[in-house]
Amino acid sequence: MPSLKTRMLFISHAWAYEEHYNKIVEWFDAEQNFSWKNCSVPSTNALSDKTTAGLKDGMTRQINPAQGVIILAGMYAAHSGWIEYEIKEAQRLNKIIIGVKPWGQERVPVIVQDAAHIMVGWNSASVISAVRALI
Repeated sequence: MPSLKTRMLFISHAWAYEEHYNKIVEWFDAEQNFSWKNCSVPSTNALSDKTTAGLKDGMTRQINPAQGVIILAGMYAAHSGWIEYEIKEAQRLNKIIIGVKPWGQERVPVIVQDAAHIMVGWNSASVISAVRALI
């Protein structure tokens, strides 16, 4: 059997909604024949420089090696300057952007819709299929 392609992924999320981030990580970890490296910044491993410039530099360092960026498209993303920064950095660095619409949500922030190469629903098969197809 050939070796698996390891996908480098950054999952953009608001720490206040970290359960969404944790679920995506769980899906990726549980998927058979799927190898990935997490380039994200979880709350359990926060960036050390808390200045605005330091946080921006740290986010850019995390996004840079990623092949793709997963944007959790909760409506909170429309009001998060940090998620907006991550989207703009992903675009500047020519990363594939996959938007994920959280379960039960009817609306998606325009910033995510406009940036995403694809929008998918809130289920493991949709998210993993998009990653496999685009990254």
